[in-house]
Amino acid sequence: MAIIGGRFDEVHALQAELTQRLQAGPGEAAQQAVGVTPTAPPPSRWHLVTIRATVEWLHDYSLSGVWSVLQRCGLKLRSAAVQHYSPDPDYQLKVFRLKKALREAARNPHTVAALFLDEFGYTRWPEPAPEWSGVTPIAYRSQTNNQQWRTIGALNALTGKVSYLDAYIIGRAKVSEFYSQLDQTYRRYDTVHVIQDNWSIHHHPEVLQALARYPRLHPIWLPTYAPWLNPIEKLWRWVRQDILKLHRLAGEWDELRHRVRASLDQFTHGSTDLLRYVGLLGDGLLAKTIRLA
Repeated sequence: MAIIGGRFDEVHALQAELTQRLQAGPGEAAQQAVGVTPTAPPPSRWHLVTIRATVEWLHDYSLSGVWSVLQRCGLKLRSAAVQHYSPDPDYQLKVFRLKKALREAARNPHTVAALFLDEFGYTRWPEPAPEWSGVTPIAYRSQTNNQQWRTIGALNALTGKVSYLDAYIIGRAKVSEFYSQLDQTYRRYDTVHVIQDNWSIHHHPEVLQALARYPRLHPIWLPTYAPWLNPIEKLWRWVRQDILKLHRLAGEWDELRHRVRASLDQFTHGSTDLLRYVGLLGDGLLAKTIRLA
């Protein structure tokens, strides 16, 4: 088969050049194109006008022409992915312990459970959010004072079962009470790994003393500032997106709390759909750890 050359190779080379230049970020030419003064700093992101000013062979193109070139080169506006880091010096060790707990539960599903624990809060007043509408949607907040409610919950990593406790305040007493609730809920298990973050209350002496009363509950501490390792965070996100954002219940506080509870109650007996949504089924790190146990 003949190798295609000529014009094709030239276009390919220009595409590679353009892609490499955009990855480097704007520089002096971009600064001159948009800077108000000669000493203005270069912009942090690319725009059509700064791309045209930076890439010599695009100088004579209109902005729409630059846009067309980018499209043909497979370059387009994309939402950036944030690269997160945990500052925990014991990050790898804690991830190892987390994976070990998940593998143990996967190998012994009738005697060992692995639960992801976390807390979230919400208020009477709705948060604004996009919505299909002919006019700008309004987050109605009524004339009532705002109020807060909090929930502590646990997600079973293998079944998708959700347990929770809610109250005006989730403090030492409620966390201790929730440990007791989990001990009863999973009383038929020999070992229950409770995977949780480093919220100061989790390490409070009174809470640790309460936890010690339930020897089957084994705390597994996540690395600091590593919410991507706690899938129940995605359950809270789902509740916020579907129940709490732009709701019309600012004047019906009891009904709003009822709906949040109902959204959690549907997972009382577990859910594979929920496991898939939070990343415990599929090709993610935690899902693979369970599947390949």
